[in-house]
Amino acid sequence: MSRTGFVHQALCYGSDDEFLEGTLTFARDGLAAGDTVLAVVASHNITLLDEALGDRSDEVEFVDADDWYGSPSPTLGRYNAYCAAHDTDGTGRPRRVRVIGEPVWSARSAFEVREWMRYESLLNTAFAGTGHWILCPYDTRALPAAIVRSAVRTHPELALGPRESAYCSRYVDPVDFSAECDTARLPALPAGSEDVPFARGRSAHVRRALSAYARGLGVPEQLTHDMVTAVHEAVVNSMRHGGGRGVLRLRSDSAYVICEVSDTGMATAPPPPQFPGHLPPDPRAASGHGMWVVRQLSDLTTQTLDPAGSVVRLYFRRSAVL
Repeated sequence: MSRTGFVHQALCYGSDDEFLEGTLTFARDGLAAGDTVLAVVASHNITLLDEALGDRSDEVEFVDADDWYGSPSPTLGRYNAYCAAHDTDGTGRPRRVRVIGEPVWSARSAFEVREWMRYESLLNTAFAGTGHWILCPYDTRALPAAIVRSAVRTHPELALGPRESAYCSRYVDPVDFSAECDTARLPALPAGSEDVPFARGRSAHVRRALSAYARGLGVPEQLTHDMVTAVHEAVVNSMRHGGGRGVLRLRSDSAYVICEVSDTGMATAPPPPQFPGHLPPDPRAASGHGMWVVRQLSDLTTQTLDPAGSVVRLYFRRSAVL
């Protein structure tokens, strides 16, 4: 199938044969066209597709989905970097990247599932100006019905088989879908003594307090560095756009180390961007990188942006630190 422009399709499959019916021709067509083909799928599906491709399987890069789909924003950043590194051939001519990308939905909380759904929607904006093609398999045998239903709201097209697709009439624009995700507000943090006021000129104080808190939890050095870097970026952004002062609240629960940055607001603050920190910034831009860095270094980030006072909450998974 010859297509131009970005293509984003969902493949809902209920058997191994249906998985191969939807992915094998997709991969073969890509190889025939000289495209880069990346398959990030469940380990069982790697075996299926690898064997079906036969002697051409070496031309496809396979990655176990469990090793790729850690957290939504870093995953989007990884795809962005991969496509940027593979979007030209040996002579420098543009080349399409075809991705078979199967998100990992198991063992996710409702909060995490919602952010992965947002991620699927954001792909439509993040890659809108490219010619790449992403096919996202959904295993209807294993996934909850609500997750399968979300596929037709976050993908413009539904893959029906080899070279066949249909427009998803229930597709929702990423701006509206993201706004819908934001209506599910998380509960306020419990009271605690680990509150660190900040103001202009006191960012070093914040970094020291967070480092001490992380050491008390036994957080490894590299992850502590990532936490401090991400929180510092959020604090600097808050001071710049939120009135110059605020509070860092440090909490932890069974799943996450949580760092919440809140400020007093500033009535003259400019309107926030549509997808603050979600989309890769222009590497040539002098600004606009801070919240992207925050999201790349944290497992999950939520934002409530308001001239009367904003709240940015960063989550770092405890299973990675204990």
